[in-house]
Amino acid sequence: MAGSRVSEKDFDAQGESMMDGQSVGLEPAGARTRTEVIAGVTTFLTMAYIIFVNPSILSLESVPDEGLGGIVRMDKQALVAVTCIVSAAATIVVGVFARAPIAMAPGMGLNAFFAFSLVLGRQISWETALGVVFLSGAFFLILTLLGLRRLLVEAIPASLISAISVGIGLFITFMGLVNLGVIVKNDATLVSAGHLSGPMLIGLGALLVMLFFEARKVSGALLIGILVATVIGALAGYVEPPPRWVQWNVDVTPVAFRLDIVGALKWSLFGSIFSLMFIDMFDSVGTLVACCHQAGMVDENNRIRGLDRLLGIDALATMFGALMGTSTTTSYIESAAGIEQGGRTGLTAIVTGACFLLALLFVPVIAVVPGFATAPALIMVGLFMMKEVRRIDFLRLDEAFPAFIIMVMIALSYSISTGLAFGFISFVVIKVVSGRWGDVRPVMWVIASLSVAFLILEM
Repeated sequence: MAGSRVSEKDFDAQGESMMDGQSVGLEPAGARTRTEVIAGVTTFLTMAYIIFVNPSILSLESVPDEGLGGIVRMDKQALVAVTCIVSAAATIVVGVFARAPIAMAPGMGLNAFFAFSLVLGRQISWETALGVVFLSGAFFLILTLLGLRRLLVEAIPASLISAISVGIGLFITFMGLVNLGVIVKNDATLVSAGHLSGPMLIGLGALLVMLFFEARKVSGALLIGILVATVIGALAGYVEPPPRWVQWNVDVTPVAFRLDIVGALKWSLFGSIFSLMFIDMFDSVGTLVACCHQAGMVDENNRIRGLDRLLGIDALATMFGALMGTSTTTSYIESAAGIEQGGRTGLTAIVTGACFLLALLFVPVIAVVPGFATAPALIMVGLFMMKEVRRIDFLRLDEAFPAFIIMVMIALSYSISTGLAFGFISFVVIKVVSGRWGDVRPVMWVIASLSVAFLILEM
């Protein structure tokens, strides 16, 4: 999920050293282990919805067979296990090596890009799409190691970065409404409101439950709503009972180590690789800035120490996730919930990771969670991501219009990369036409040129 956005000077890392033992070590002096454990569990509860939602999106559960065009679905039960494994591994690595209370998991928006922009939109196999994810993580890692991240971050205006979060939020909300049956296809008007049904009413009730608990700042509001909808759906006969409640042996072979890197090395897919890398970079940076400042992980110059290490782990986690069979892994803004509970060390992240490992036991139960139970969570995530709209200056047309184009095109073209391309191009064009071409940084000219090439190949 998208995090808070700040200027580059606030998050530019200076060296790899972390804060001293009194605030960052696994067990710093004076830290209360109980507080860290509670913080870790809190973080898990606030982001546990990803265990249910990520497999639903990646398996294209909401898309009817006739709409797949011959594309083979990913195995949902294997995806549940992979989501838990990747989230646990990445988060524990953060706790041990970065010693920070930050959790990582397959990112919302990034999984939508994988399923709908790549697999469904580009009509490529999910194996090739995993190759695209792996390459985007590799390029992200190279940029971080070479210190080129700063050039890209400074080149993109803050308004466009915020617009990406808003656009993805609209996209995810639309997906949730479609999955719930609130929005349906209409040949005359493209889309229209659907007819009331039992699953829709259960899902809308779950949405109210999520809103109720979220308004009262209860940890795990989305998770509670998903569970409520699943239980009611089971009682109403809409959900099949799981074959077993606990499973000790986990099979991830249907999706693990199936990525096709060679198939992803096509010029036509480089725009998608860049888009994934770009979105992951700014999502991670924004999230880490918000959480690390909240945790007090800053030096005397208000800069986050060890940020490059965290970004490096983020990139490696994406590559590992692609190997295991899931979409881009990124830092989660929900980490702020654990930090708010007093989490300040890597122990918080380790506890969160351990909770994801524990969830592996209940893969059969999680796999039967229906789409109408996860759809309300998508709507809520879209709501959270819409908050970024306040950072867009709508009084300046040269800033507002490109941001507006990004938001609209991501949602209406059903393609995140297409929305980005239109936004970047329009930004450069408007600056040139208005005589303010000096506002366009050199790297932005390159990005706009690549966007033009992408659209020519895409359209």
